[in-house]
Amino acid sequence: MKKAILATKVGMTQIFNEDGVLTPVTVLQAGPCVVTQIKTVENDGYSAVQVGFGDKRESLVNKPMKGQLSKAGVSCKRFVREFKFENAEDYKVADEIKADIFAAGDKIDATAISKGKGFQGAIKRHGQHRGPMAHGSKFHRHQGSNGACSDPSRVFKGKGMPGQMGNKRITIQNLEIVKVDVENNLLLVKGAVPGPKKSLVFVKSAIKNMDKVNEKVELITYINEEETQAEVTETKEDTASQTEE
Repeated sequence: MKKAILATKVGMTQIFNEDGVLTPVTVLQAGPCVVTQIKTVENDGYSAVQVGFGDKRESLVNKPMKGQLSKAGVSCKRFVREFKFENAEDYKVADEIKADIFAAGDKIDATAISKGKGFQGAIKRHGQHRGPMAHGSKFHRHQGSNGACSDPSRVFKGKGMPGQMGNKRITIQNLEIVKVDVENNLLLVKGAVPGPKKSLVFVKSAIKNMDKVNEKVELITYINEEETQAEVTETKEDTASQTEE
């Protein structure tokens, strides 16, 4: 990846552009992240940058992590994650990664743990239809048929059933950054981002950047040599007739 940063979700709001168009945005507190360790191919088998985000009381940190952070000269951090940057060798321990690495108009991928909904039924969990709510019906919010009894005499894999909903790692791709507040390290992202307020959000440059896909491709015109030769012959004949006249 080229650019990435850790952030926490502040909440949602809306902003207006110069034309007065309303845009719903999610406010992310992005950084500052401090580099705590540099992973190299020689020592660790792969290249990466370990960063810490958010301060934490020293009494809440275990001894191994406390020793690693103290060796790097960094205060205790709440979140410690790794970024596999393409230019990992350009970073040094105790360097800061701030929100200014992004700019308005950039496309990003946001990854977070979604809100947990607990045990939910098939209607809410999978969007299945319910039955009539009148007195004569005995089918209201049941999930419906699980399959035939005689053949195949089993429930197919993937059948939508009640169960745990939410609390999963979700990535929303190709979100647009509307505004960057460099002083306060805030990112205003167009649309919604998974997770509740104060949750950790992993922000990185978009992998599937649709802007590049949608770029205008120069059309190649295939020329029929026979038709071209016929047109050239007709042009020569017209020129010769005009000269004789």
